Amino acid sequence: MPFYETVFIARQDVTGAQVEALADTFAGIVAEQGGQITKKEYWGLRNLTYRIKKNRKGHYMLLNIDASPAAVAEMERNMRINEDVLRLLTVKVEALEEGPSAMLQSRARDDRPRRGDRDDRPRDDRPRDDRPRDDRPREDRPRRDRDAGEGATA
Repeated sequence: MPFYETVFIARQDVTGAQVEALADTFAGIVAEQGGQITKKEYWGLRNLTYRIKKNRKGHYMLLNIDASPAAVAEMERNMRINEDVLRLLTVKVEALEEGPSAMLQSRARDDRPRRGDRDDRPRDDRPRDDRPRDDRPREDRPRRDRDAGEGATA
């Protein structure tokens, strides 16, 4: 049987447990047709790039499916009917990924400290008046407006 990856976005109003129940419902539909869900990943409540059906956030869920095309079509039909599902995308893949998906790996990477959080560098705490200045007299310093006026003819 071919392999598929399906990602669906559920409304922000539902809870994480209800999203898991939705995924179990869709897994049951695939199982009735003779297929199986090999992996379910809940990616969490995330901001949407743009509003979808008046929602600014959505619960993301990934399903890895090993099933016939008819089973996947029936699951997609039920997803479109369900009003808690905002969007869905199903892609046929050559092989199913083992281990966590790229989204979960990026979330683990987000737990690291940011570059700007380095406290090990010495800070320049000198007051502004103690910083070195240009010791040349003011007339000797180049000025943009004076230099631009020399080349112009009157």
